[in-house]
Amino acid sequence: MRIVLVGPPGAGKGTQAHLLAKTLSIPHISTGDLFRANIGQGTPLGVEAKSYMDAGRLVPDEVTIGMAKDRMLQEDAANGFLLDGFPRNLGQAKALDEFLAEQGIALDGVLDLEVPEDEVVRRIAGRRLCRNDGGHVFHAVYNPPKTEGVCDECGGELYQRSDDTEEAVRTRLEVYHTETEPIIDYYRQQGLIATIPALGKVDEVTARAIEALKQDS
Repeated sequence: MRIVLVGPPGAGKGTQAHLLAKTLSIPHISTGDLFRANIGQGTPLGVEAKSYMDAGRLVPDEVTIGMAKDRMLQEDAANGFLLDGFPRNLGQAKALDEFLAEQGIALDGVLDLEVPEDEVVRRIAGRRLCRNDGGHVFHAVYNPPKTEGVCDECGGELYQRSDDTEEAVRTRLEVYHTETEPIIDYYRQQGLIATIPALGKVDEVTARAIEALKQDS
């Protein structure tokens, strides 16, 4: 099964992508992992991407597309994959369609995780991270620490990332609406979109997604 997962920041895409990929026995291919792998391995695409990132510039679509193509051609993706964070705009979506057509395959579905904008802001703006290396994450509302500003696990200082402030989150949402939302209409015209309400418990959202895929298959 070949699936694309879309949704605004804070919709829980990473969590759902991991669970769905495991359930469906297909690799989870995320943009972040693609960049880390290519840069870490020093591939030509990774070196090119790093040069843009080091200069504080956006990595061009053709570099991201090249990384995604290489990954989808790997042996473990022969029977399917779940794309998370790619495509992120209309140009990338069209390039993906062209690539899949060249391989004689096509997408089976596009899952659109739907979350109200105020909930997105609440989820992200309330997130607090531990400054130590343990990677412990808390939430001011949903998972507060016992002592405000202090990690329950190691006593480290909790902080809010600069791109997690309410103002930054709303800016990220504007970018999502402008750049990524158009691909939802693009895939809807192909009859591929399944809208998944992403409120509720994690396993409930996963179950909705699996059920939607069964109905589409």
